[in-house]
Amino acid sequence: MEKSKVYFTSFRTVGSENLLQKLHRLMKAAGFEQIDFQDKYAAIKIHFGEYGNLAFLRPNYARVVADYVKELGGKAFLTDCNTLYVGSRKNAVDHLETAYVNGFSPYQTGCHVIIGDGLKGTDEAIVPINGEYVKEAKIGHAIMDADVFISLTHFKGHEVAGFGGALKNIGMGCGSRAGKMEQHCDGKPSVNQEACVGCGACQKICAHGAPQITDKKAAIDHDKCVGCGRCLAICPKDAIAADFDASVTMLNYKMAEYSLAVCKDRPCFHISLICDVSPNCDCHSENDIPIIPDVGMLASFDPVALDMCCADLCNQMPAVENSVLGENLKKQEDHSGHDHFHMTHPDTEWRSCISHAVKIGLGSDQYEMVTV
Repeated sequence: MEKSKVYFTSFRTVGSENLLQKLHRLMKAAGFEQIDFQDKYAAIKIHFGEYGNLAFLRPNYARVVADYVKELGGKAFLTDCNTLYVGSRKNAVDHLETAYVNGFSPYQTGCHVIIGDGLKGTDEAIVPINGEYVKEAKIGHAIMDADVFISLTHFKGHEVAGFGGALKNIGMGCGSRAGKMEQHCDGKPSVNQEACVGCGACQKICAHGAPQITDKKAAIDHDKCVGCGRCLAICPKDAIAADFDASVTMLNYKMAEYSLAVCKDRPCFHISLICDVSPNCDCHSENDIPIIPDVGMLASFDPVALDMCCADLCNQMPAVENSVLGENLKKQEDHSGHDHFHMTHPDTEWRSCISHAVKIGLGSDQYEMVTV
């Protein structure tokens, strides 16, 4: 299999070039201008950050991408779809407000924000892909209406998928609320009654009323649960767990197939920034300290190779000593061959998403990294 090219630049700067100029140079070197943007709508998929979270990408980076699209004659807009869980981005009104509070206003980014799946997360396009696990993907309508698709990803850890990279940003991020439910539906968490203290955190975070508190103990109604995994991360006693041996793999397979639905049959370009590598998703209303130092910025036409390269670079970095990763490493005698993301969240694995994406023809896990 031919290796895909992934372009890389570090966060080191000199007086003659700042980080925003470096990002523009990276995109140019990676072939951004090969795409015909003239009079084309270009969707820039980004995570706006849950209200209270400060690990999301700064809007300054989004402006570089939007300005470059406009420079080439295109019509750029920033986009994301509504969340499955309760939070500050569960509908378009709150989602837009959060985006603006976090700095993603037209004045800062140079383009408008369009919530991809509409007011209540029901404005979706049905995309036939006839995959092994997904026959018809449910993607935010505005995203599928775009002529060109660009992913701008904050590469970080993730409490369910292992890490949140380009495929997570594309596959899960572009799904409508129904699309997100379809991807999550195989995992059903349960509560360890001995560890549970009945604090109600799981009940507050659930959009579907699945957790119920009885005699100061929580239990999850699997008929109501959609398997989104938010309760796992929010539980202060780690009393909630799922059978991840099956559910994470299935989630990853579906996420890869949803990514294919978004990217197929149109020009796509992918950018990932490995900075503020928080252990959890930017969907949290808080962010823990990074698990590794900042690495750099990467770009490629191949989202699979991009994720693989990002994961390899992260695993070459030292752990931040007092981070979740650093603390977990202290508990292990043998550190050889460990994976930073699995070590951060031992119930997760991410390689099945990569391997399935390769299998369905989305991209290659073989890459050549070109430093610019």
